Amino acid sequence: MQYALPAAPPRWFRLLARLTRPEATERREAPARARRLRLVDGPPYPEEPPPTLTELYRARRVDLVRLAVFLVDDPHTAEDVVQDASTAVCRAYGTSLTGLQDPGAYLRTAVVNASRSVLRRRRTARAYTPPHEGAGPPVDERLLLAEEHRLVLDALAGLTRRQREVLVLRYWSELSEAEIARTLGLSRGTVKSTASRALDALEKRLGEVR
Repeated sequence: MQYALPAAPPRWFRLLARLTRPEATERREAPARARRLRLVDGPPYPEEPPPTLTELYRARRVDLVRLAVFLVDDPHTAEDVVQDASTAVCRAYGTSLTGLQDPGAYLRTAVVNASRSVLRRRRTARAYTPPHEGAGPPVDERLLLAEEHRLVLDALAGLTRRQREVLVLRYWSELSEAEIARTLGLSRGTVKSTASRALDALEKRLGEVR
């Protein structure tokens, strides 16, 4: 059976994008620098060196934290996930990221893998871990925990890990099927079928709470 992903994001993912995505000031950068940091489509300009890890982290941190929030459902943990992923990339490739063809994609995959590790530890220690008491909510938490946003996050939490990852990467990170397949180590056919089943399940869950 062939599956086709909807061309436009479902209503609830458009809502989440409006609530959580920051002003895209980085996308208004000069085209050469934006391409160098992989913030817009297209290969880096030949005369531009690849971004350093520091440049990439500064440019992509907010989007990566929000990606992690969808996967681990906690702003404080999401911050830790992105920091841990960046540290792991630094240990493997240094701050120059020499040898990485697409540093932005590699860092995004590292965030997904770090989120998986958090979820595995959470399942193991859930009964023994007290609620986290941070010093205070992050700046964006008011928006992240808006009522409509919380409904979608709760519905996403009820999906399988793979379903949640595919939907978030497709409709929030706006990756293509091929990019999702590379990020998650799946075939494009698996991405399509997983997304189709996940959309059906998510629509059903959201319909039950309305």
